[in-house]
Amino acid sequence: MIKLNEDSHLLEQTQYKYSLQDVTEPNLFRDVYEYTEIPKIVFNQRRVPIRMPEKIWITDTTFRDGQQALRPYTAEQIVDLYKMLHRLGGEQGIIRQSEFFVYSEKDRRAVEMCQALGYEFPEITTWIRAKKEDFALCRDMGIKETGILVSCSDYHIFKKLGMSRSQALNHYLKIICMAFEAGITPRCHLEDITRADFYGFVVPFVNEIREMADEAKMHVRIRMCDTMGYGVPFSGAALPRSVPGIIYGLNHYAEVPGEWLEWHGHNDFYLGVANACTAWLYGASAVNCSLLGIGERTGNIPLEAMCMQYAGLRGTTDGMDLSVITEIAEYYEQKIGYPIPPMTPFVGKNFNVTRAGIHADGLLKDEEIYNIFDTQKILNRPVDVSISANSGLAGIAYWVNHHYKLDGERAISKHDPLVLDLKEAIDAAYADGRLTVMTDGEMEEMIRKFAPDGVKRSL
Repeated sequence: MIKLNEDSHLLEQTQYKYSLQDVTEPNLFRDVYEYTEIPKIVFNQRRVPIRMPEKIWITDTTFRDGQQALRPYTAEQIVDLYKMLHRLGGEQGIIRQSEFFVYSEKDRRAVEMCQALGYEFPEITTWIRAKKEDFALCRDMGIKETGILVSCSDYHIFKKLGMSRSQALNHYLKIICMAFEAGITPRCHLEDITRADFYGFVVPFVNEIREMADEAKMHVRIRMCDTMGYGVPFSGAALPRSVPGIIYGLNHYAEVPGEWLEWHGHNDFYLGVANACTAWLYGASAVNCSLLGIGERTGNIPLEAMCMQYAGLRGTTDGMDLSVITEIAEYYEQKIGYPIPPMTPFVGKNFNVTRAGIHADGLLKDEEIYNIFDTQKILNRPVDVSISANSGLAGIAYWVNHHYKLDGERAISKHDPLVLDLKEAIDAAYADGRLTVMTDGEMEEMIRKFAPDGVKRSL
């Protein structure tokens, strides 16, 4: 059958429908995933078109996947973070949904407290076990969408579940049917999709899901879970690792619209953010993230990173309040006690701090030379310097001006007598064997010594 694609406005062949391949032995893609070697990135040079949806958004898994990687949040902490997610996402709801556990009394209390806030965004969704009583619980709590685990690789089907592909497919469809019967939108978590037989199981399975949705006159969500972080964003890469290929196949051969597709990635090979951007570019509307990227093993896609990528790809924040990212970082360190690695982009202590004297000299002349963007305006994080043996006169002058909020005519130069005195004392400390950077307290103590009447002495 040939029909006009309403998105591309091209005549396309759509007659081929993939059928389940019920193999007797699991396909473990041993040529790619030889366990004793680094997984191989294979190319077949088959390229698919970039096709970003009209609308893209972010979903959150901080209170589900994120909670599996650190001490569980208290109900009060969940509410505080949920409020910040609401503010960060803005009135247009760029952060569209957030998923919660509902197993324990604490989990349910947190959900009810968040529901009581009355926010449209992020919509509260859940992740549940495939049990009838869990669907009933979600329905009674007013939940409209829930995640369901439907593992799709032979690693999981054969080795974990001990089923054949047809048995797994039928088992999953019964679970999804339960969600439809409860009037709840199923979000199907296709776990381990980057090690799955894509056209032998994934596409036939999703075809069945879509047909069930049509019969129920409801929509579904298809979450593509790169459980082990094997996905790659490269054009021409081969399945099962190709992110563009996965999204094109689901959109083209399973006829899943972009607004039903959601990418959930992990960062095992440092490609979490790149894969998420690729998912948007090639047709998925949603990318699933967690605050600070906290999650299984190396973590999930950092939500704050995708807020930045959204603004870069769209050319606008669409109402997001990115300064909330700084508040979130402070909350994690001060209230939750989670130490953020200092070099972490956007949230780490040192992300916009320089130690090199030559860089500080540039900052003193114009901070745009060595700052990625106006971090003061966008993140409420002014650019800063740390004082070390390499800071030089310019670094010290910049630190003094920044720390004491001296600007314009009040700012001191790197030739100021106070700066020269500080430089001599700092050089002596490092010549004596010091290795660590100078703390703010130490700098303040030296300034009180050299300028007992205050910084104004040398102006």
